[in-house]
Amino acid sequence: MTAAQADLRPQFLEMPEGLRLDHPQVTDGSALWRIARDSKTLDLNSSYSYLLWCRDFAGTSVVARDQGGDPVAFITGYLRPDRPRTLVVWQVAVDESHRGKGLAAALLDGLAARVSDHRGLIGMETTVSPGNTPSERLFASFAQRHGVPLEREVLFDAEMFPEGGHDPEVLHRIGPLDF
Repeated sequence: MTAAQADLRPQFLEMPEGLRLDHPQVTDGSALWRIARDSKTLDLNSSYSYLLWCRDFAGTSVVARDQGGDPVAFITGYLRPDRPRTLVVWQVAVDESHRGKGLAAALLDGLAARVSDHRGLIGMETTVSPGNTPSERLFASFAQRHGVPLEREVLFDAEMFPEGGHDPEVLHRIGPLDF
């Protein structure tokens, strides 16, 4: 490989020291629910849904474990049924004690690489509420790091949510990816 070819490879971030990337296990469901609840920014799903994510979507989700094996961060995702090579990132959450270390970005890189290895990932999608600057930065930096475009458009207007007071959800479409 030439130096020019090496420069074209995506840049994947490494996990912060003392943490490791892993598949979620069903027994992690309650920890993921707690991390999501404590984030105070995510729409909290039922505890049951986190158990299902850990069982049914473990291949498209990821956890960061501390040295004791406990989850301290996670990303849940799934492959779009009509676009099975597009990863939809559902939730990203990092325990407060591990924020500010680049953990979410390292998890996103690790998940994208793993899904790509197994499924031939060509795109990524997520929705972000306006004003969620950390999430906007996370996905913009992912696209920049991997040299791919990022497109944004409103996917769900605020009026579509039955409870009222919900911000619109802006679709962030990243790709095409070529890992």
